[in-house]
Amino acid sequence: MRFEVTSSQGRARVGRLHTAHGVVDTPAFMPVGTLGAVKGIGPLDLAALGAQVMLANLYHLTLRPGIEVIEELGGLHAFTGWPGVLLTDSGGYQVFSLAELREIDDQGVRFRNHLDGSPVALTPESVVRSQERMGVDIAMVLDECPPWPVEADVAAASLERTTRWAQRSREAHSIAATALFGIVQGSFYPKLRERAADSLRALDFDGYAIGGVSVGEPPRLGRSTVEQVGALLPEDRPRYLMGLGTPADLLHGIRNGMDLFDCVLPARNARHGLLYTRDGEIRIKNARYRDDPRPVDEACSCPVCGSTSRAFLHHLMRSREITAAVLATTHNLRFYLDFVADLRHALASGDFEDSAALIAECYAADDPGGQLS
Repeated sequence: MRFEVTSSQGRARVGRLHTAHGVVDTPAFMPVGTLGAVKGIGPLDLAALGAQVMLANLYHLTLRPGIEVIEELGGLHAFTGWPGVLLTDSGGYQVFSLAELREIDDQGVRFRNHLDGSPVALTPESVVRSQERMGVDIAMVLDECPPWPVEADVAAASLERTTRWAQRSREAHSIAATALFGIVQGSFYPKLRERAADSLRALDFDGYAIGGVSVGEPPRLGRSTVEQVGALLPEDRPRYLMGLGTPADLLHGIRNGMDLFDCVLPARNARHGLLYTRDGEIRIKNARYRDDPRPVDEACSCPVCGSTSRAFLHHLMRSREITAAVLATTHNLRFYLDFVADLRHALASGDFEDSAALIAECYAADDPGGQLS
């Protein structure tokens, strides 16, 4: 993997991430295909929407169909039919989200399979090996993501374990075609975050991620952590802000030097009728759209806005027709992909602050305390 910064404005930057399966223009949004596909969107359709990289989840793929099956069928690209770049999360988020079903010690994490209750074990070494066996382009280290609130001593102990895991992951990494990213943890204690960034920089990872944000903390606390850690990460490596994904969050991350983003929100919210537009959010189930002939977003070039009215989408959504979720997801993903592409172009042309001001105005309700203005 090779990364180059091509232009910048303040801490925000435009770059190109070169991998074995193509080039990613950054900043980039990565649609989440937990099991190898975004719900309701096939791989070729996802590529046609403009996605260059997709995220899948190691923990879930380990449960089904199993790493052995994927490897035997030619790796995750061949198995899923996805032609672009693949990044796999390590399962670290499940350490947080499945707290009632897991045990942690220095060796790793032991889960009770949430599907059938059978035991599942992840270690730093097994996580790296599994991602390499699947042939992904970017692999994440195993980490522990503590919830908020958490006492400082508990957060410190968690960070020490995550740092030891990062060292073991780095030593286990053996296939150059799969880049390995370290994850900065430390909860919302600035000294712990600084310690984590220092330790990971010394290990010389291919890229770096900010984890442990959006785990129950006040929005201002999460954003201050992004601001702090973004300034601590190497300028010549890609930076990945994990799991944050409202338009305001993306804008804030880009302003603070982040290059890669993922979030389930565009697809998940689409299934519940919340759609994103250049004028803000709309809730398509509301009665006001029952006879609205306009497209979801008149400035959007997605296939849905080119052929489908708000009224028809309202009808399908209210009728619980599965096609509604497919159409809404298609639009929301295209909005997100265009959103970051427009900001890339604004950065390259020097118009970033003008674009940021328009976004802040449209998404003021999603901007706690007016922090983007």
